[in-house]
Amino acid sequence: MMNFVILTALLSVLNSSLYTSSRMLFALTRHGDAPGFFTNTTARGVPIWAILAGTAVGYVSVLAAYFFPSQVFTFLLNSSGAVALFVYLLIAVSELRMRRRLERESPERLQLKMWFYPWLTYLSILGILAVLVSMAFTEDGRPQLLATIVSVILFLGAYFLRSRYGGRVESHSARPVGE
Repeated sequence: MMNFVILTALLSVLNSSLYTSSRMLFALTRHGDAPGFFTNTTARGVPIWAILAGTAVGYVSVLAAYFFPSQVFTFLLNSSGAVALFVYLLIAVSELRMRRRLERESPERLQLKMWFYPWLTYLSILGILAVLVSMAFTEDGRPQLLATIVSVILFLGAYFLRSRYGGRVESHSARPVGE
């Protein structure tokens, strides 16, 4: 009975993940951030190619977890370790750049001002960089930092390819398959 409950829960999570990934890919395509054919839908409005892409990635993930279970789990665990630090670092750098531009172009739009700007932002950036550098010198932090750097390089490479070779598309309307 318990195995049935677990199997039902897993199938529910799989169904939810497939729905979420296909809709996310569909939305990315409509904003020009993924290949345009993912907006093709069936007559009932189902984004068939986005669902098939999500399914294919799911199968590849299952195979990778089956053949390399400890490596996949370790990479996912380690690569998520310092990702949040990189995200907060980018947020702080963006805050510096965007606020300067906002103050220059339309200062009346700046209604909420951060305390001790820009010094607190610089202090945050230095703190994050100090943690990242210290991770390079600790035995437990080094694998997390290296896996995160690999992930960041992959995402930056994808962004570079997309910005260089992908055209900027404002919005696509969904097209049924076969049109």
